[in-house]
Amino acid sequence: MPISKIRGAAVVAVALAALSVSCGTSPKGSASPGGSTGAPAATTGASSSAAPTDSTPTAPPASPASRTPSAQRSEPVSLVRDAFAGLQATLNDSCTPGNCAYFLGRVYDELHRMDAAMKADAKGPGHFPEPIALIKKLDAELAGDRSFENLKKHQTLLIGTRDKINVWMQGHPDDYR
Repeated sequence: MPISKIRGAAVVAVALAALSVSCGTSPKGSASPGGSTGAPAATTGASSSAAPTDSTPTAPPASPASRTPSAQRSEPVSLVRDAFAGLQATLNDSCTPGNCAYFLGRVYDELHRMDAAMKADAKGPGHFPEPIALIKKLDAELAGDRSFENLKKHQTLLIGTRDKINVWMQGHPDDYR
């Protein structure tokens, strides 16, 4: 009987330890995706083993950014990844009578979010020459007018630009993963 109690206590201790680790790190990872630019850089090297003496409220969760050689490089890559995910989210939508203005505006916005992320990437805008050139060509055609009427008039170019960038990015997965 005492062995059973010891085993039960060990199971409870392991479960509590797992919960305390996940409870201590999960909210931080989800609370502010881009907020880990200041303090975590200073603490990343010192607390990679997550020792119990670390102050849990300020210790960053283990993330791909803290495991890469340059945390500065990984943030723009995640921006490109996130922007590309937003652009891909428009692939299954279409211009229907009830949502055409929303859809075209969203495609336009996602393309420009992608453009800004690629230009902010640490590798430089020259790393994404074709997508940036496609968006530049689109912008020249739109002439600064993002009204629904103008987006509808250039719908084929807008959707074509989205699709070409999707194909280009699919061919360059290391640039956004």
